[in-house]
Amino acid sequence: MAKYFDVHPENPQRRTITNVAESIHSGALVAYPTDSCYALGCQLGSRDGISRIRAIRNLDDRHHFTLMCQNFAQLGQFAQIDNDVFRAVKAATPGQYTFILPATKEVPRQLLHPKKKTVGVRIPQHTVVQALLEELGEPLLSSTLLLPDEAEPMTQGWEIKERLDHEVDIVLDSGDAGTQLTTVIDYSSGEPEIVRRGAGDPSRFE
Repeated sequence: MAKYFDVHPENPQRRTITNVAESIHSGALVAYPTDSCYALGCQLGSRDGISRIRAIRNLDDRHHFTLMCQNFAQLGQFAQIDNDVFRAVKAATPGQYTFILPATKEVPRQLLHPKKKTVGVRIPQHTVVQALLEELGEPLLSSTLLLPDEAEPMTQGWEIKERLDHEVDIVLDSGDAGTQLTTVIDYSSGEPEIVRRGAGDPSRFE
């Protein structure tokens, strides 16, 4: 059964955040809220975590996982970003955007798009996620909690606990997750391509 933690959306309990981070470092798969919607997350190099996310979401090897980063210092370790792209991405973050960028050698091979060698990266604007990322000290490997054959992502912690009780290890609930997917911008060619229109305003990239 999944452990369920209810934390304050603006002042998350430090002890709880520390416990969740330690569990992730030990291999736990967590469902957690973001400023777009709930996501599934695990430690960066966890093959088991990746396999479990793929199984829950029924994903193939072309799926772009997202590295949820605390700040640009982390993002720059895992994605190659030139000055022009940097300015555009920085102007839109933190926020409800995921950017697809060429990956650096720091990114585990199993996270890369098999042909493009790209990776998804994101800097969220969410107090609880930022606290968790600070405690982790590294990006959280993530994927939207969108179940197969469902059009809308899951948005309620208690519902996730009921439906995925035996498939995730932790449900982190702060009661304030968004209800839309992120807007996805592919910068792998150097020019912005809107891959998915979602919570973030895509007009700045058109």
